[in-house]
Amino acid sequence: MSQFDVTVIGSGPGGYVAAIRCAQLGLKTAIIEKYPTMGGTCLNVGCIPSKALLDSSEHFENAKHNFANHGIIIDEPKADLARMIARKNEVVDQTTKGITFLMDKNKITVYEGVGSFESSTQVKVTKNDGSSEIIDSKYIIIATGSKPSSLPFITLDKERVITSTEALELKEIPKHLVVIGGGVIGLELGSVYKRLGSEVTVVEFMDKIIPTMDGALSKELNKVLRKQGMKFMLSTAVQAVERNGDIVKVTAKDKKGEEVVVEGDYVLVSVGRKPYTDGLAIEKAGVDLDERGRVKTNEHLQTNVSNIYAIGDVVAGAMLAHKASEEGVLVAEQLAGQKPHINYNLIPGVVYTWPEVAAVGKTEEQLKAEGVAIKVGNFPMRALGRSRASGDLDGFIKIIADEKTDEVLGVHMIGARAADMIAAAVTAMEFRASAEDIARMSHAHPTFAEAIKEAALDATGKIALHM
Repeated sequence: MSQFDVTVIGSGPGGYVAAIRCAQLGLKTAIIEKYPTMGGTCLNVGCIPSKALLDSSEHFENAKHNFANHGIIIDEPKADLARMIARKNEVVDQTTKGITFLMDKNKITVYEGVGSFESSTQVKVTKNDGSSEIIDSKYIIIATGSKPSSLPFITLDKERVITSTEALELKEIPKHLVVIGGGVIGLELGSVYKRLGSEVTVVEFMDKIIPTMDGALSKELNKVLRKQGMKFMLSTAVQAVERNGDIVKVTAKDKKGEEVVVEGDYVLVSVGRKPYTDGLAIEKAGVDLDERGRVKTNEHLQTNVSNIYAIGDVVAGAMLAHKASEEGVLVAEQLAGQKPHINYNLIPGVVYTWPEVAAVGKTEEQLKAEGVAIKVGNFPMRALGRSRASGDLDGFIKIIADEKTDEVLGVHMIGARAADMIAAAVTAMEFRASAEDIARMSHAHPTFAEAIKEAALDATGKIALHM
C-alpha cells in the first residue's frame, strides 16, 4: 500500500494548488482525479473555456460594430463557431497540460480514477477499467468541487435544455437562447451568444440581475446589457420547461402572478451550482455534511475528523476558483506548521461581461443593514481620457468608506478591465487603506485605474478632479 503525508481528492484550482503547496513544503503528496485531464471544472468546463469564448466573441463584436469607428474597414465578418470552440479547446488543452507539468515538477503522485474513502486514513482509487488500489495518508484534503444545479421540474436533456457545460460545446449559434438565471454564468454565456447573433432572453426570479452584488452594479449592468440587445424578465418564477422538437417553451409567472411564456431553440439553465460529493463514500470516514450537502468545516477548514480537511466549492462560501486556491494554500501551510490566514471579506468577485464587473468588500446595502455610517464616492468611466480613447465609456467606480475613520469598506466597479483593476482595491483594503490614502496615490495617466483615484477623492468629500 502506497503511503503519503497528504492525499488530495480533486484537481481543480483548490486541489491542484493545495497539492503543489504541500509538495513545496516538503510533504509527500498524492492527488486523485477521475477525469483524464486535470484542472477540474474551472480549467475544463468553467472559467478558462468560458473566457476563451468571451474573448473570441468580443473580437467578433468589435470587428462587426466598432472597427469602422477606429478607421478599420473590413468586409462583413462572419462568426465561425466551430473554430471558436476549437480554439477554446486548444486553450483548455494547453492549460490542463500545464497542470500536469506542475505535478511532475513538484514530484506529486497523480492517480487517475474515482477517489472514495475506505476509512479516515485510507482512500480507494477506482480506475476506469474497474481495477482499484488503496492508498494510505496521514492527511486527506477533499477538493471535489461542484456541479451545475437545476430546478426539480426541469429535465436537462443536454441537447436543447442545457447547462453551462453544454453551452461551451454547441454546434450552432442559437437563434433564441433563453437563460434561466441572471447570475454570473448565465450573463457571461448569454453575452457570448448575443455577440454572435443570438436573441438572448434572461429569466430571473429575483428583481435584479447579479443579485448578490451591489445594487448600483446590478442597475448599471442591466442598462448596459439591454443597450447591447439582451432582454430581461425579472421577478419572474419559472414554472415549467418543455421541449417540442427544436423548440423549448419556458412557462413562468411574473411578479403580478400572471403567466408568461417565452420560446427559444435553446434553454440554458443557470441557477447556480451545488457541492459534489457523489462517489466519495464520505460516510466511511465519518465526515459530516451540512443541510445543503456541503462538507462541514471549522475556521481552519478542518472537518469533524481531525486529519481530514475540505476546500473550495464543496464547503461553505462563495464558489470561486481563487477562493478555492487560497483555501488550498491555507490548509497546506497549516499542515506544515505555519499560521496562514484568509480574509473572506476581501475575496473579489468578477463578472466577465463587457464591460466587466468587479467588487470586493461590503455592498452599500449590507453596510446600511448593519447600521454602519458610510460615505460613498463615485466616478464615471466616461470622464476618463483613456475611456474616450478606447471607446469604453460605460460604467463607474464606487468606493464606500467608513464615515468616521475613512477606512475603505467596499469597492464596486463596472467598466473596461475591472477584473484586473479590482486587485488594486484588494491590496488597499488588505492594508486597511483610507479613501484619502488611495486619493493621494499617483495613478498613471491615461489609464482606466485613474477612476479609482477619482472615486476615492469623491469619497473623502473632496471634489473629483475630472468631474
